[in-house]
Amino acid sequence: MADPKKLFIKTYGCQMNVYDSERMAEAMGAEGYVLTEAAEEADMVLLNTCHIREKASEKLFSDLGRLKPLKQAKPELKIGVAGCVAQAEGDEILRRMPLVDIVVGPQAYHRLPEMARANGQAVDTDFPEEMKFDRLPERKAPRGPTAFLTVQEGCDKFCAFCVVPYTRGAEVSRPVDRILTEARGLVERGVRELTLLGQNVNAYHGAGASGDYTLGRLLREMARIDGLERLRYTTSHPNDMDDDLIAAHGDLPQLMPYLHLPVQSGADRILKAMNRKHTAEQYLRLVERIRAARPDILLSSDFIVGFPGETDADHQATLDLVRAVGFGAAFTFKYSARPGTPAAEKPPVPTEVADARLYELQALITEQQRAAQDAMVGREVGVLYEKPGRLAGQMVGKSDHLHAVHVTDPEGRVGELVRVRISASATNSLAAVRVG
Repeated sequence: MADPKKLFIKTYGCQMNVYDSERMAEAMGAEGYVLTEAAEEADMVLLNTCHIREKASEKLFSDLGRLKPLKQAKPELKIGVAGCVAQAEGDEILRRMPLVDIVVGPQAYHRLPEMARANGQAVDTDFPEEMKFDRLPERKAPRGPTAFLTVQEGCDKFCAFCVVPYTRGAEVSRPVDRILTEARGLVERGVRELTLLGQNVNAYHGAGASGDYTLGRLLREMARIDGLERLRYTTSHPNDMDDDLIAAHGDLPQLMPYLHLPVQSGADRILKAMNRKHTAEQYLRLVERIRAARPDILLSSDFIVGFPGETDADHQATLDLVRAVGFGAAFTFKYSARPGTPAAEKPPVPTEVADARLYELQALITEQQRAAQDAMVGREVGVLYEKPGRLAGQMVGKSDHLHAVHVTDPEGRVGELVRVRISASATNSLAAVRVG
């Protein structure tokens, strides 16, 4: 019996790319490939790219350059580029790196097996009419008790800084029955927590047996799945937080008290230039409504500093919003122009100014993050064990609020959902002991 072919995947970027890589691995598994952790062992190397941040293309070409010796030593090695950089720059990839055999966009990766069987270079960056999820094999058993589940893709918001509408296409929502079938299968395989994914997940509008389902209605349906203990979702747009979704945070014990709700700036002038279609005040009022429904919710957000035209007053408005909300976490970025987006045509803020603003914002966010963690000391929370800790008798998992928690529990097992008491707060994690 021949040895199985080996597949190495490197994943860049967001949770949706992690999910996509898992699905591509499953698709290639049906072709006889097994995953390897070493590119040197592989019969196929797949780079699943992200185009959101600066220097995405440069990182890709650098990694492809490092694969040249492997390709020279093993000419039959298949090298593929998938994801958003593939979608945006497929022709350039093939021109600069003829060692690449496959270029496949994020909406066409269900066609990866047939592309891998082809002789010569194969390119597919179409937005096919058939939904890729209908063509992929059944999900395999995940490696732990948590899993991602994509329910929505694409975005119609066209924020001035963002390439997602161009690389992922228009908003598409998966049918309810397909989502529930995948979710039940994952729970049967040991998953206890699901994170629903979408570029704009709370814009979900999927077809169900009894009409159109919003995200709030979908979450209520999923909360009925026996054995599914926890639900989360990401990433959201403030304009799509409707009344039912807000209410679900108070109604569903399975829906965890953590919400990632990007605002990007606290200055109305910059929000308008970003084409965000909401104001800082509207965001603050939305936060009030969410906290009224779920008082213990922890909020995180995204911020861009140094957006073209941003003044010192605009930056101060962002700091004021951060102080008004009190975030438990946030992702902060210095603006980087993405080719083809409207903002890329505008003159940038000087680098040294943007760097100083980013440092100031990060210091404030870090202060709030530490305060949120310190406030957990002495409290009882739920923790889902994901793996053993580095110390003997220790388990590691995520709290209800998505904090990493190290728990003293010699009898603990992966997949257990337990109650713990937080005993200490460290830089990026909490310590706890099991109770009850």
